[in-house]
Amino acid sequence: MLRFVIRVRPGASRTAVGGRFGDEALVVAVGARAVDGAANRAVVDALADAFGVRRAAVEIVSGASSRTKTVTIDGDSAELARRLAQLRDLPARRGQ
Repeated sequence: MLRFVIRVRPGASRTAVGGRFGDEALVVAVGARAVDGAANRAVVDALADAFGVRRAAVEIVSGASSRTKTVTIDGDSAELARRLAQLRDLPARRGQ
């Protein structure tokens, strides 16, 4: 299991996972607006796709109503940590 912080950009023109916000947070841009949990559902979908896991393996553990959230992903910790490092090193795209 891997636990880390993300920064959500709801209402983006397209879904993208990559880049850093601050020192540690992974940027997750989603097209869904933050209304009735739509953005949170889109975040779970985006992270599952980016990490190659099932939706059920991704959980928002804190910050459900905030742009900064803590998430966990179930799976091989070493492999997930490598993927997280790759995603954080991608440039965060503005205007998404």
